[in-house]
Amino acid sequence: MSSAVQPVAPGPDASGAARVDGRTKNLLRRLRSGEVAVIDHEDLDRIAAEGLVAAGVVAVVNAAPSASGRYPNIGPLVLTAAGIPLVDACGPTTFDVIRDGAQVAVVGDQVWVDGAICLHGTRQTTASLEAVIEEARHAMGEELERFAENTLSYLQREAHLLVDDPHIPDIALDFRGRQVLVVVRGADYREDLELLRRTGYIQEMKPLVIGIDGGADALIEAGVTPDLIMGDMDSVSPAALRCGAEIVVHGYPGGDAPGSAVLDELDLPYEVFSSAGTSEDIAMLLAFEKGADLIVLVGSHNSMVDFFDKGRGGMASTFLVRMKVGQILVDARGVSRLYQHRVRKRDLLLLVAAAVFTLAVLLAVSEPTRLMLRGFLLNFR
Repeated sequence: MSSAVQPVAPGPDASGAARVDGRTKNLLRRLRSGEVAVIDHEDLDRIAAEGLVAAGVVAVVNAAPSASGRYPNIGPLVLTAAGIPLVDACGPTTFDVIRDGAQVAVVGDQVWVDGAICLHGTRQTTASLEAVIEEARHAMGEELERFAENTLSYLQREAHLLVDDPHIPDIALDFRGRQVLVVVRGADYREDLELLRRTGYIQEMKPLVIGIDGGADALIEAGVTPDLIMGDMDSVSPAALRCGAEIVVHGYPGGDAPGSAVLDELDLPYEVFSSAGTSEDIAMLLAFEKGADLIVLVGSHNSMVDFFDKGRGGMASTFLVRMKVGQILVDARGVSRLYQHRVRKRDLLLLVAAAVFTLAVLLAVSEPTRLMLRGFLLNFR
């Protein structure tokens, strides 16, 4: 009686233990270097892709298309540019056949699990993705039209953001006369934070620092402790939440605040700010209403592609909030260009005085100086 021979993956392009999650944000917290990320993320956004690269994954298996052609998203290109194999559109059975911890090998467009072929998908390359993105650029007129219609529709319903005085949560921080740095883990946030650090802005101006969800972790990684953490708490680590910052949960109109459950589980105190729009919008509103002198944005979502990446069909609230706070709002890159570290005259004078004093002391205690003084005194005798 002969036993069945198990197939063996021939020379895999990449292999490792599978780490599986339907939400890429949640997966990024658990990924380890050398693992295969198994996701279900249609139109993979740039921030998620950069997170996968930073985690050190050896391959990505996506149940959905990483670039559907609906709009020109560049997230998948980030993976292929980093040399990470990407197998796309593996289908809804992906999560049935790949379990957390299973040994996965990627061979061309095949996905082998524990030594057997389980899935076929589309093996993406930089060239194939560029073709999809180029088609999306030419065919996004309909998406743009829908986006504009949604924005105008919500503008009518959310105009109160511009004229109403929102109910601001009771927090201990004093914003009056202070500059406020709002950090979102969006495009180029690392570069923006590094620019502000190099210019000396954070060290010298000492702004109040607000981390929006994962922006709190970004700040801590950059060596800055946030004063306030805001958001729906879906991408901020427990360690960041325990850093000592005040916490405000973004509640949605109608009172739903799903982030509260995370903080209740961690037994951390928090306030709720219920408002339409994004969490960075309400952070700017809070700073404005509390009397901030200037609001500096890092990693903010500004373009239509940014909003498509976030799964939003319009940007009405962002448009309205920026109209309201625009007089004190500036982008981090603008600050880094305008702000130059300068030595104050008083500090320079103190430095010169300290140097002269040090020199005088050294001369006074040196033996040649003492001999010269003795000779000088003897001449007067």
